[in-house]
Amino acid sequence: MVRDLEQYSAWRQGVVAALQDYRAWVAAAGLLDGATEQRLAATLARLADDKLSVAFVAEFSRGKSELINAIFFAGYGQRILPSAAGRTTMCPTELSYDPAQPPSIRLLPIETRAANLSTSDYRDDLRAWTVLPLNVDAADEMHEVFRQVSQTRLVTVEEAQRYGLYDPEDPDLPVTLSDDGMVEISRWRHAIINFPHPLLQQGLVILDTPGLNAIGTEPELTLNLIPHAHAVLFILAADTGVTKSDIEVWREHIGAGAGRLVVLNKIDGMWDALRSDAAVDGEIGRQQEHVAHLLGVPARQVFPVSAHKALVAKITDDADLLERSRIHALEAALFQELIPAKQEIVRRRLADDLASLNAAQQALLAARMRGINEQLHELRSLRGKNQNVIALMMRRVDAEKKEFDASLFRLQATRAVFTRLSTELYGTLGMDVLRDHVLHVRDAMGRSRFSTGMRDAVRVFFDSVQAELEASERKVAEIRDMMEVMYRKFAGEHGLAITPPLPFSLAKYRSEVSEVEAIYQKQFGTATLLMTSRVVLIERFFDTIASQVKRCLKAANADAEGWLKHIMTPLEAQIRQHKDQLKHRQASIQRIHDATDSLEQKIEAFEAGQAALEQQKARLAELAAAIGHAVDAQRIAAAA
Repeated sequence: MVRDLEQYSAWRQGVVAALQDYRAWVAAAGLLDGATEQRLAATLARLADDKLSVAFVAEFSRGKSELINAIFFAGYGQRILPSAAGRTTMCPTELSYDPAQPPSIRLLPIETRAANLSTSDYRDDLRAWTVLPLNVDAADEMHEVFRQVSQTRLVTVEEAQRYGLYDPEDPDLPVTLSDDGMVEISRWRHAIINFPHPLLQQGLVILDTPGLNAIGTEPELTLNLIPHAHAVLFILAADTGVTKSDIEVWREHIGAGAGRLVVLNKIDGMWDALRSDAAVDGEIGRQQEHVAHLLGVPARQVFPVSAHKALVAKITDDADLLERSRIHALEAALFQELIPAKQEIVRRRLADDLASLNAAQQALLAARMRGINEQLHELRSLRGKNQNVIALMMRRVDAEKKEFDASLFRLQATRAVFTRLSTELYGTLGMDVLRDHVLHVRDAMGRSRFSTGMRDAVRVFFDSVQAELEASERKVAEIRDMMEVMYRKFAGEHGLAITPPLPFSLAKYRSEVSEVEAIYQKQFGTATLLMTSRVVLIERFFDTIASQVKRCLKAANADAEGWLKHIMTPLEAQIRQHKDQLKHRQASIQRIHDATDSLEQKIEAFEAGQAALEQQKARLAELAAAIGHAVDAQRIAAAA
């Protein structure tokens, strides 16, 4: 596994190196404009922050934490995550590594569920977290610190309801009350463990979830962490089979698809010394087929394992027991699904970025080549001409320059329209608009404690956000159409081959908002009645919905700002290029007018520049091809 991730990391670093070479050469060649710099910086930032996330989802006592220990932490010679009978993971727990931070565990108090903020809203608020250091050289000490994710506390029913963690209408919950009528809840809402494990250092993020009931009550899991995980392992137990709640969670929150694997754990409970190995294997195979049928997945997507025996075998170096645990098949499938799927996502994005980058740079080089060719033609035509002809050509270049300057003056009027349209775009896409929608929903929720009013408020919120995005999309189209007309007109007037303005669309952000709404509808769209605790829960879900939509619109605003900032960059680059060429032509003809014998030297200089530009074009194509080869490599290889 470490090798697989190291190879993926090496592949990614190879792409980064190729992009950095490209940027360095483009900058040295004077081809690095604002739009190119922004796109290259964004692409490199995405690669630097690239993560592979794996979520483990199961009801309690299915051996989920034991499976994580067996796959990732057996090298420490003991259990790292708490694993025992009953519930050991009480809050969602992320394991990752940030070298800028010391090894530690950050814990978000459960009391934060009472506020109108999601877990994501607290991520950058260091004051909200309890931070405990980790001594990575002492496994026993780490194990004790990790036990924090198992901590609980007793609260009143009213407090549990305020957090959305108790439903008095649920007939199964009253029996869970203590003798004095208290409710046991998790002490923490979320845990983030910063741990220098080799796999985590390569960009892996592990998500350990609480029991299935938390999937429905913790919005961060339902709306963000699980849907965005690159791989999800849904863990069942051979001794309990598939329960109704298992099927509901699978269908509503996970479902079949790429990177979605089913684990049938605890098959060691089916081992029987009084039965043959073939008989035991047959029984395991029948249960595997049954699970596959109930969940609607191919049997090959269900992996029977014994996490406990796998952990013991790895610690004791028992090859036979490790083979019987069947853990290798699951590990191989996990990384065969995870890494190629993630690599393909990265490859597609990079291919799109490279196509746009290369087109813009080739266009700028072509403009330079066209200018040199025109000047060479002009200079060669001066051979044998008298001073009057040269003076005539000087007047012609001067007239062309004045005409060009007049076009630049007319361009300012278009800039004024562009500024107005940009302001109108921010009027529909701005964060103030979203804040008003959020306040409206919270006000409506405060006035209505019934299911219809609650649902209507959230439905209006999604409709309003989508309407704002649609209006913003129309404004983007209006700006783009205006700029394309301006580009064509300017190119036609002055014979320039200008690359069209950068494309931009808000479609992906509208899609992200639709995905959040679809998850919400699964959770609350079909129930006919919302009891008091469900009303609290829907309010908690709306906090996360608002946070998700806010993050989406922030990204849309940032992209729109970058697009507006650089939409004129290709035109401005061509304008600068053309102005320089006109000045150069004017100066060249003047010098020839003053000293005719310098004509041949000037022609030679331009011919040398022509050859140099051809070399630049070839080098640019070579660098682009190097990135393409790195991106499209069929096998993940170490960086050269």
